[in-house]
Amino acid sequence: MSSGLEARRTLVRAARVVDAGGVVEDGWVLLSGDVIEAVGSGTDLPAAAADAEVVDLGDAVLTPGFVDLHGHGGGGAAYEDDAFDAALAVHRAHGTTRSVLSLVANPLPSLAASLDRIRTVAAADPLVLGAHLEGPFLSPDNRGAHNAAHLVDPSPVAVDALLDAGAGVLRQVTIAPELPGALDAVRRFVDAGVSVAVGHTVCSYDEARAAFDAGATLLTHACNAMPGLHHRTPGPIAAALEDDRVTLELILDGVHVHPAVARVLLRAAPGRVALITDAMAAAGSPDGSYALGSLAVDVVDGVARVAGTDTIAGSTLTQDAALRLAVSAAGATLPEAVAALTSTPATALGLGDRLGRIAPGYAADLVALSPALEVQRVWGGRVPLR
Repeated sequence: MSSGLEARRTLVRAARVVDAGGVVEDGWVLLSGDVIEAVGSGTDLPAAAADAEVVDLGDAVLTPGFVDLHGHGGGGAAYEDDAFDAALAVHRAHGTTRSVLSLVANPLPSLAASLDRIRTVAAADPLVLGAHLEGPFLSPDNRGAHNAAHLVDPSPVAVDALLDAGAGVLRQVTIAPELPGALDAVRRFVDAGVSVAVGHTVCSYDEARAAFDAGATLLTHACNAMPGLHHRTPGPIAAALEDDRVTLELILDGVHVHPAVARVLLRAAPGRVALITDAMAAAGSPDGSYALGSLAVDVVDGVARVAGTDTIAGSTLTQDAALRLAVSAAGATLPEAVAALTSTPATALGLGDRLGRIAPGYAADLVALSPALEVQRVWGGRVPLR
């Protein structure tokens, strides 16, 4: 779709229109260029719809476009690569209309170069919301698929270097709050407008709470690369669950987190769980040998692991698959599952007033799904939001 002085109008009809607000049967959405102009149901149409092109999706389910807070690549490409159009295309075909591009731990000059490339892509492609530094401020004792040689403490020098390198593109950073200088780093990033996540950590409940009080608002892939929920040492998961300011990322692929645990999280933190992919280059590609940053990765039966180890190295997940699992295995209602892919991550990024809902004034980011929740068509990802 394109915008102009006289924006083209399109009326999209579907058997069900679903967002965080619920389900509208026999729904319609009137698009004016790349923005939603009106919504409704049945034959109660506004006068502006009279000359609109009509797209009738029949028995389809229409949802907002999916927002991925955390992914590393797909289609054989990683977001550290010189070019990663194939990765963006794979995820867009599976309903992701906005992405935050995640980078693993690397030397600071390499991270700066990656941030510069992402900045260039984001300037031309509104699908890209910015970058996420998952490393280098991680615990060496819970680093997951990050090269230990590239981990550093969040010193003022390192923080300022990455803020300078990430100017205009850095959206999110993960920090282990037990590291020296971590709380000051949290405050520094937050003051600069960067969202901070607690993750890849061995922190205690109290250390996680201190990070959230300092301004951290996310938990990086809840349950993975962090202490579990223990009855005497509750750790960061409990701290996040009880804090309404915190959004919990969740990799719902049936590998990273058991569906029963996913059900617990979704029930304990309604409206605060964001389904992410954490996808690496093998998403949308065959099993085989790949790389995640500087580490070799083997993908067998769709599961990525650091070569020669049992360490999970990201996923091969797409967000439509996460949606289906949320409904079929994790006990979420369809509006709850859709919210976890749309309005919840959009709100976590401070974009909840323009993205993630099907309502007037919102970006016309839409996904048409079959009754079995398979992607049939994708619109949008074209309204600049950064």
